[in-house]
Amino acid sequence: MARARNPRSTRGHRLSVLRLGGRIERSEADLAGAFPSWRRSRGTSRFSRPLRAVFGLGAALALALPLFPGAAAADQEHHHGHDPAWTASWAASPVRGSEVPGFDCPAGQGLRGQTVRNVVFLSSGGPEVRIRLTNAFGAEPLRVGRSTVAVQDSQAQAVGETMRALTFDGREHVTIPAGEEVFSDPVDLDVEALSTLLVSVFYPGSTGPLTQHPFTAQTNYVAQGNRSHRPSGEGYGTTTCWMGVSGVDVAAQPRSTGSVVAFGDSITDGVDTTVDANHRWPDHLSRRLRSAEGSAELSVVNAGISGNRLLAERPGKPYSGIAGLDRLERDAFGQSAAETMILLEGINDISDDATADQLIEGYEQLVRRAHRAGMRVLGGTLTQFKGSVVWTPERESTRQRVNAWIRSTELFDGVVDFAAATADPEHPLRLRPEYDSGDGLHPNDAGARAMAEAVDLSALHRRH
Repeated sequence: MARARNPRSTRGHRLSVLRLGGRIERSEADLAGAFPSWRRSRGTSRFSRPLRAVFGLGAALALALPLFPGAAAADQEHHHGHDPAWTASWAASPVRGSEVPGFDCPAGQGLRGQTVRNVVFLSSGGPEVRIRLTNAFGAEPLRVGRSTVAVQDSQAQAVGETMRALTFDGREHVTIPAGEEVFSDPVDLDVEALSTLLVSVFYPGSTGPLTQHPFTAQTNYVAQGNRSHRPSGEGYGTTTCWMGVSGVDVAAQPRSTGSVVAFGDSITDGVDTTVDANHRWPDHLSRRLRSAEGSAELSVVNAGISGNRLLAERPGKPYSGIAGLDRLERDAFGQSAAETMILLEGINDISDDATADQLIEGYEQLVRRAHRAGMRVLGGTLTQFKGSVVWTPERESTRQRVNAWIRSTELFDGVVDFAAATADPEHPLRLRPEYDSGDGLHPNDAGARAMAEAVDLSALHRRH
């Protein structure tokens, strides 16, 4: 099976880096301007830089439209062919370091002489791993001291014999330039699918605002000093965010068939699912794939960002990430062995009064770009939100029109009818009561499981 190729992939000790550069040019008069973009340092692919809906309504939306000439060719060069070495097993889409109201994360002020122990849940396993560290939104070079990876025992405690030092081009220390991400060298560590790792990173100096992922449904840990190499969880306090880590790849197995990217907002991110239980809908989908008889090793990675909008960044809310259309290349196309995307995004756009026509045009651009990059897209229908603080009859009409288009268009490579799977039969504009977390918008654990069960597993595999 052909796989999407990741130019960063390497089994040798060569530092793999993403570098800032270039801009996306808009060609329509009604656009609000160009967004920053990213470029890989090894290859020509361009990387667009880039809570809840109740966090407030934004200003008018700027609709992202097709890339400038040459970007399609770059995407094709990036993804045509395949590299069998690595598969993305876990990911967290990065956002700017900032204070997040109501959440305990020091990323806004940054760290100084501290160790972060990130807790990550793997979708697939393998005999080797490599870790992606990020300074994607840093304003200055980020100095990384000693860092390790280990299998979690409990909380911040590692299984001692599994702890491995990370190196970067053979060195234990690395400085990540502003706007870049790096992969570690491969590490011999046999990890199982649906297992949990601890990725510990010591920052010896002052980081400044630290690139983060704030809404994790996961307890993570921070300690004073360098405790990265100590299996013990002693000395660690808790934090709500992931900091400085954006991905874990595993060495691909003979039966590996690539990775699925769940791309979306807080519903995909796992808001209001049980903390530390790994009950986000992409996690449930990973479990289904692992338990399916005769299923090949297909991985699922989560590219959801709470509060994220498809069409534009939310003013004053850096923790909601840049626009979905402006983070595609890094967060979706850039995942190792990425084959298929499941798209579920648009409720935050609707809550900020985007029109159906704007959303549909945004979806059309996204799918065209994904196809140029050699990636399939399954369109997810937008779930119910009547009963939430952002619902109005006008916004409901927009959701209905968008869902009708998703179900009927031939643009997508398939449809996942999340709305049908979660609707209350007696009140179809609302979530089923047993699936509602309590805010009328976010599914709970049972709702997330129902969403995963709505996915046709056969649709996740590329057909030849």
